[in-house]
Amino acid sequence: MATSASSKLSKAVKQQYMDLPQGDQVQAMYIWIDGTGEGLRCKTRTLDSEPKTIEDLPEWNFDGSSTYQSEGSNSDMYLIPQAMFRDPFRKDPNKLVLCEVLKYNHKPAETNLRQMCKKIMSMVQNQHPWFGMEQEYTLLGTDGHPFGWPSNGFPGPQGPYYCGVGADKAYGRDVVEAHYRACLYAGVKICGTNAEVMPAQWEFQVGPCEGIDMGDHLWIARFLLHRVCEDFGIVASFDPKPIPGNWNGAGCHTNFSTKEMRVEGGLKYIEESIERLAKRHQYHIRAYDPKGGLDNARRLTGHHETSNINEFSAGVANRGASIRIPRSVGQEMKGYFEDRRPSANCDPYAVTEALVRTCLLNEESEEPVKYK
Repeated sequence: MATSASSKLSKAVKQQYMDLPQGDQVQAMYIWIDGTGEGLRCKTRTLDSEPKTIEDLPEWNFDGSSTYQSEGSNSDMYLIPQAMFRDPFRKDPNKLVLCEVLKYNHKPAETNLRQMCKKIMSMVQNQHPWFGMEQEYTLLGTDGHPFGWPSNGFPGPQGPYYCGVGADKAYGRDVVEAHYRACLYAGVKICGTNAEVMPAQWEFQVGPCEGIDMGDHLWIARFLLHRVCEDFGIVASFDPKPIPGNWNGAGCHTNFSTKEMRVEGGLKYIEESIERLAKRHQYHIRAYDPKGGLDNARRLTGHHETSNINEFSAGVANRGASIRIPRSVGQEMKGYFEDRRPSANCDPYAVTEALVRTCLLNEESEEPVKYK
């Protein structure tokens, strides 16, 4: 099993230094989305005291020509702090800081989808949109081979691995447990985890989160997963179809509700939203992976618990549909629905914004409406 050289360095030696007192000063790790729309970058600065609010955190900058975000001749990009979490690696009082990226002219970078998402969420805040996202991922060795798989072959066919227990069924649980605890410590609204259908594939769920918090918490949860995997010397992949053939892909099923949907008679509003989504299928497919649907085309085949990428469908308890209404919601006539189309590598800001635009702002065109 190929693991990184860094993971073989002595953690006991490192801990001697991590136990040293740091006085009143605080390490703040600034985190941002790079020019791929999928990768995360980070760097750390010292603060003279513990920040209590976002306003206590200074703006910063970085070299965008090294993150696919600018040319070398004009490479300074700005980091604008937006959300703060506890740091589970350096521990209190140190912080993780999620940032937006602005270009030299102070306009959002191309992969900064947060700013527009926040604007759209502010337009519907009285409807209290809640989201819960189910993040699937695959553990790989540093050679790209799925963790725990035979080096020259495949494990047994799918069946025993989903929510499985035992060394021959659950591959890499240490990573999952470490990540879960890191999220809880950081203040991420993680609400569950389970082994998935393909061996070495796992899922964690984040939510319910209201509005812009959904994107913030999922991106930090992803950062924590990458960082935990770094310690173990393996890789977390959000590729929506990491292994071709008769193996499940990886999605990021998104659960959505409004205040009206969650109270008595809410099923009416759920059904109205689904009707709107049916008329705007291609717009959502383009928003649901960072390559405008090309990544999802490998996953949404109509097989392996997915719908066909070219067709919209909805049903109660149907995991082969675009939109699933949970059975309990059908019985109680209120609750939420699940959009099963977003890919594992989606940008949660793009996904949640698209749902609000279509379901709550009643947009119908193939392009998003530009609001003043």
